[in-house]
This record gives sequence, structure tokens and C-alpha cells, in this order.
Amino acid sequence: MAIHSINPATGEILESFDEFTEEQVEAKLKLAKETFRSYRKTSFKTRAGMLFRAADILDTRKDHWARTMTLEMGKTLKASIAEVEKCAWGCRYYAQNAERFLGDELVPMEGAKSYVRFLPIGPVLAIMPWNFPFWQVFRFAAPALMAGNVGLLKHASNVPRSALNIEEILLEAGFPPGAFQTLLIPSKMVKPLVEDDRIAAVTLTGSEAAGSSVGAAAGASIKKTVMELGGSDPFIIMPSADVETAATVGVAARNINNGQSCIAAKRFIVHEQVYDLFERLFVEKLNGLVVGDPLLPQTDIGPLATASIRDEIEEQVNQSVKAGARQLIGGKRLEGRGNFYQPTALADIPVTAPVYRQEVFGPVALLFKVEGVGEAIALANDSSFGLGSSVWTNDPAEKERFIEELESGQTFVNSMVVSDPRLPFGGVKRSGHGRELGIFGIREFVNVKTVYFGGSQPFTHQDTE
Repeated sequence: MAIHSINPATGEILESFDEFTEEQVEAKLKLAKETFRSYRKTSFKTRAGMLFRAADILDTRKDHWARTMTLEMGKTLKASIAEVEKCAWGCRYYAQNAERFLGDELVPMEGAKSYVRFLPIGPVLAIMPWNFPFWQVFRFAAPALMAGNVGLLKHASNVPRSALNIEEILLEAGFPPGAFQTLLIPSKMVKPLVEDDRIAAVTLTGSEAAGSSVGAAAGASIKKTVMELGGSDPFIIMPSADVETAATVGVAARNINNGQSCIAAKRFIVHEQVYDLFERLFVEKLNGLVVGDPLLPQTDIGPLATASIRDEIEEQVNQSVKAGARQLIGGKRLEGRGNFYQPTALADIPVTAPVYRQEVFGPVALLFKVEGVGEAIALANDSSFGLGSSVWTNDPAEKERFIEELESGQTFVNSMVVSDPRLPFGGVKRSGHGRELGIFGIREFVNVKTVYFGGSQPFTHQDTE
């Protein structure tokens, strides 16, 4: 079967690619294993030099890489350019810091010398989504390559050209051909790949269903995984907050990437004292967003990535309104070509509404009114997800309570949730496990090896397992 790159703004087929055969995949696996044997012996300085060149290539041709992303999955061109720039930042960050992050750590012991060494583990399979076609990949690839691992990418089937562009960038930067390879394969070929002995570990960003399936296969094969799955992030506004700023940032946080982001603010939990003001400001600002051609500079929201995503969101909203939710704005697809859906906000959402429990992966905001901190935390935690959280308050006691009690991998105070190369990124509960980025991200796929040089002190029974 062919893999198609389809413009979600027009429905036009941009390119078609043949899926890799089993023989082609086998050749890629063999090359990855062979390359790892030599690549792992390269110095941090050598790897950093290549990664710095990759950053320069990203910056030099950012308009080209960005346009492909916009054409393939519909994000605005200005957002695509910012994504490429962020990838360059991530490359430079790990090129500058990897050697320090993975340096030997001495463990003081009487009568002996001990330390911890961090060693590469081998080929890592990356299963990546379409919503951030470059950033999701580079935030894995930069630390993995700096650690001495090699990568194999199974990207989402609707962004094949972006997947090939990433391989092209890393090859042009000087990485050996087997250090990072794109696999144009269907989902049915993923499980055999995960089970293959040459794959040392797996990282996945995607849906709960995908995470569960891949996690089961990896678990059966006793392989390390890092999973970044869905999110239904709370955005909490308390009376001491700057409500207008919170509304402005909230609109941006909900609609980033056309609303298709795991860490987008999805549930707006507002204290009753400021609820009416927040709702009015939020709806006014939503109404000012421009929906249209993502290549135009004035556009704020482009099309959803696929027609099926648009249809699913439309169904979630319609069923939730039938269940009693109040529609404040939007709630309809745009007529004509493309997968466009209006910026939407719902309030008075009953527990029986689909959007109360499900992740809504599009420009739909959910507003809730609460009486106090305790109710806000309880509602925020009443979710199977736990990726990010944003709290808006100037009360020190409230800040500390939110940080301690919110069940999420990240809490941003008076700011929207973002991913940053310097900070660990990941979730709890059904939002996944493990961390990307920062020092924790690069240490996920290494052998944390204990090294012990014996001294004159004998072992006792307490020293043995």
C-alpha cells in the first residue's frame, strides 16, 4: 500500500510513498546494529559537532522544513517556523550539555573506589505522532544520539515527507547513515519491530491505545519504554490572579497547534468569584481568532490534521451539548474544502458529557466553575490523565498546595505549560511514564553501570543482595 501526504487545508494529495518491504526493514535494522558498534565509540566532541551542524541546517532552511510541516498536517506556517527553531535549540542544548549530564558520578566509599558510568544501550525505536512532526522527533533524537545510541523512526503515516526530511538533515550534518533512519511502515509492522532483539528500547508519543499496545509488546520482550500519551490539562484560575492575562494566555494555551497538543490547556477550572469575568473575556478573545489558510500570516488556527479528527471532535461536542453542556461559541465545522473547525467553548458540562472524561484533540475549551481550592484540585484530578497543569494565583499558600496536590507531571504557575529542552517533560497516570528532555531525558536510554574497585575492606552480609 502507498503512504499519502495529504494537505488538510485542501484535501489534495501532495506525495505518495511506497511502504517499506520486510526486506528493506531488515536491511535498516542490520545497518542500525552495525552502526551502533562503531558509533558508540565516538567522542562527545564528535557527536556534538554533528549536532551543532544539524542545528545550523535547521536554522538555515527553516522556511523550507516549516512549509512541509504546514502542508502535511495543517499547523500555521508561523508555528511551523517556531517549531524548527525550537528543534535547533534542542540540538544545541544537548550538544553543549550531554557530556556533563553523562559524566562519571563518583560514589564516596571507605576503602574502595566506586562510580556510576552512563553507557549507550543500542538502537532505539521511536514511534512518533503527527502533531509536532519535527519537535517530537528531535527531542528524542538529540539526547539519544549524544548518548551514543542510534535511532529508528516510525513516524505517523500522514507526515512522511517530514520524516524523511529529518533523516536528510542528520545525514547532511555528518551522522553516519545507520545512526538515524526513517521507516515508512504501517502500524501492523510495529509489533514485530518492538520484539526484534536488535531493538534495545522504545519511545512513543501518541494515544493511550497505541501506548498500551506498544507497552505490552515491549514488556513481553523485557524492554525499556518511555511513553508520552494523552492529556486533559487543567488551567486553574483563582481570585488573586490577573484574570485578563489568564484569559489571553488561556486562549493561546487551548488553541496552540490548532488545539492539537497533548499539553494544551483543555479544562478551565475557574473560581466562582471571577468566573463570569473570565468567561466573558475568554469568549471575546476566542471570537477574535482567525481561522483559515495556515500559510497566511494572519491565520491563528488552520485545519485539523485529518477529516476523521474533525469528525470525532464534532461528535464529541454535539453529544456533550445533547447531554446538557452549554455552548458559548463555535461548535461547527467550516463549509467548503479542508478540515476546519470553529474555535469552541462549552460550559456547565455534566459528568455524562463525553468531553468530561475524554481528551478533546482540537480547538474546544471546557469551562468549569468551582467554589474553592479544594474543589478545583478535586476536579483537576478527576481525570485518567496527568500530563501538565497550569495554575493562576498570587496566593503563596495556594501555589504550594497546587504544586503538592495536583496529579500531573508538570505544574506551571502563572504561565501556560510548554516543553523546554532544559526541563524534564512527561506525565503520570494514563499520560504515560518516563521523562524526555533535561538531564532526566538523556538518562532514560542508557545503561546506568556501577563500577567498583575493591579495597582492603571485606564484604559483610549487609553488602550482599
